[in-house]
Amino acid sequence: MPELIHDNLIVLSRIITIIPLMLIVTLFMGKRTIGEMPVFDFLIVVILGALVGADIADPNIEHLPTAFAVIAIGLFQKAIVKWKIANRKIGKLLTLDPTIVIQDGTFLYDNMRKIEYSIDNILFMLRQKDIFDISDVETAVIEPNGTLSVLKKTVKLPVTREDLKLREPISSIAYPVISDGVIHYDTLAYFQLDEEWLRTQLAEQNIIGINNVFFASISQQQKLHINLKDRKMTIPPIKH
Repeated sequence: MPELIHDNLIVLSRIITIIPLMLIVTLFMGKRTIGEMPVFDFLIVVILGALVGADIADPNIEHLPTAFAVIAIGLFQKAIVKWKIANRKIGKLLTLDPTIVIQDGTFLYDNMRKIEYSIDNILFMLRQKDIFDISDVETAVIEPNGTLSVLKKTVKLPVTREDLKLREPISSIAYPVISDGVIHYDTLAYFQLDEEWLRTQLAEQNIIGINNVFFASISQQQKLHINLKDRKMTIPPIKH
């Protein structure tokens, strides 16, 4: 029992000392939100978490070496950040490249496959930016930190209802009807349509096989927006 109390007191004392140290080191490393954290900084945080967690949980681990390691890692991270700023080539080596995933309202299948993002991932991120129709997007880029940057088409930029003299808002929601060659029958049912109608619409655009369609959506006006897997596009260069 005395040994248990002793170990608990050690753990408590480590919590009291290590958390302020972690706070100081984190503030020293600079302002970064989790969502904006580059890969290198994320790895530093993971290492610090594992190091401190092991130190707190196991009283048998020497405390001072852990504290020294926390400070050393913080200094190392700061040095690397300054090096990245001074040398852009180093920064590019330690950071993922931005990747264009939508161009002119079209999913870029090969780029999405390279970074292992699905249609659902991108649609979710678009909805977070109040974009419910992929055809509204001029360019969408997955940044090195995993966030999505979107440039809307000029005609889709926000204006006031007063500017347009509109009495009723225009809906700009499109619903997925085909994802990676699979038909969403619930979407067709919602619009009181069937597969025959869908295939007819595809045939009118000289598209025979559903498997060739990477993504297709339907608007409230029953307008079909189609994105083929093998469509080749000129992609603008995006640098970080």
